[in-house]
Amino acid sequence: MPIRKKTLRELSAGVRRIIDGQDVDLRDHREGVLSILKNDIHTLAELKNEQVEALRHDRLALSDNLANISHQLKTPLTSMMIMADLLENAPDSRRAEFIENIKTSLTRMEWLVSALLKMAKLDAGAVIFSPEKVSADELITLALEPLRILLELKNQRVEVAGGTELFCDKRWTAEALSNIVKNASEYSPEGGVIRAESGANPICSWVSVTDSGAGLSRAEIKRLFRRFEGSHSEAGYGIGLPLALAVLREQNGDIEVDNNGGALFTLKFYR
Repeated sequence: MPIRKKTLRELSAGVRRIIDGQDVDLRDHREGVLSILKNDIHTLAELKNEQVEALRHDRLALSDNLANISHQLKTPLTSMMIMADLLENAPDSRRAEFIENIKTSLTRMEWLVSALLKMAKLDAGAVIFSPEKVSADELITLALEPLRILLELKNQRVEVAGGTELFCDKRWTAEALSNIVKNASEYSPEGGVIRAESGANPICSWVSVTDSGAGLSRAEIKRLFRRFEGSHSEAGYGIGLPLALAVLREQNGDIEVDNNGGALFTLKFYR
């Protein structure tokens, strides 16, 4: 059956309106090649609209993240600038204090930049995980290594129990676990005890970390894994826990949070 020029002109005009961003429904329910073409164009237009909306959402998220990153970096930078100004005319008795404050700010900035770069790699899908068998005790030992000084300064100790064998990427999972323990240290009092345990059941193997703080409310638990929102500690940025969750989910895992005296974080690796 021949297709009339008027019909083609109408279809072409409809396609132009779609290109211009207008909401046009070209579908019809007749039989024939032209109706199939109209339906296919409509499907293509819907996919285009979904992609445009996704890109808009990504741009907004990127803008918000950049604003948050700028804010997080500004705080230690401002502190260092103030300390540097005071250092010029400071008496010898105060110089060591100001220098120590600058070192602390630099350490916090180094951790933040490192965490943000790791999160960016995960977001971009640029991380290749290499799962292997590793004992939970070895994983906990790796996770504690960068936190030794922090724990010593707060006179905190970590009690380890379990020794379960896990199947995961050792380096990245230790990174995730380190962030969980760091969070536990921030919310535990000086001289407090942090418990790290492991185990397995028919569904998953797991590692848990329990702090000796006051526990978390339901509202706090809901915000924990939102970037730049979860931390209420002066030493926190709200990026460590989202990074840990991203690492676990890339390995078919998850993190559950509950209260068991203090806050209880359980890293689960599903079978």
